[in-house]
Amino acid sequence: MAGWHPGVVTCVNNSSPRAVKVDIWSDIACPWCFVGKRRFERAVADWDGDVEVEFHSFELAPDTPVDFEGSEVDFLAHHKGMDPAQVAQMLQQMTVLAAEEGLSYDFDALRHTKTLLAHQALHFAKAHGRQSELKERLLSAYFEQGRHVGRIDELVELATEVGLDGEDLRRDLESGRYAADVDADIAQARAYGITGVPFFVFDGRLGVSGAQAPETFREVLERVVAEASA
Repeated sequence: MAGWHPGVVTCVNNSSPRAVKVDIWSDIACPWCFVGKRRFERAVADWDGDVEVEFHSFELAPDTPVDFEGSEVDFLAHHKGMDPAQVAQMLQQMTVLAAEEGLSYDFDALRHTKTLLAHQALHFAKAHGRQSELKERLLSAYFEQGRHVGRIDELVELATEVGLDGEDLRRDLESGRYAADVDADIAQARAYGITGVPFFVFDGRLGVSGAQAPETFREVLERVVAEASA
């Protein structure tokens, strides 16, 4: 599946269950992932059918320190080798685009950090039936509220807000209980040829990369159902 491009639908295999299962690879520190989540949700809201969503781990910058000293402009300028002024302009454009989806990005307050523990927390949340709720909370905390989602104390507090047991999460994060699950997600992404996120896989057969328009997601949902009933 290497070489996929935004908007391109690619076959993965031939299985097709009745319900539409959508596996989404994304990173907490990915501004397009939050935008893509909103656009996908709009597509599902306008579509007459059942959708089951599961989020999977992906680290855009695995070498990021937990406590990065500097602004988002500093990080991106160094990581991407871009001029700081160009990065600042890019972030401003991203802020405007996110606002069109009802999101209030605050890159000045953003605390850039390694997202590995946040991904482990999402696996904990999946095991307890709250993955979607925690995913939304983490994205909002990171992009809109300047929360430090790389620290256990902060993750425990955010998880508690969505109804999860904070002390159970703390224990599992400290023990690394879900580290292997994160590694498995990343390995599956590599096997699929996923190099950027968000990435959506419909019924394990059709892949769509990028934060596409709701109409694109809806067309893929309709195609999956049509092929399943053919």
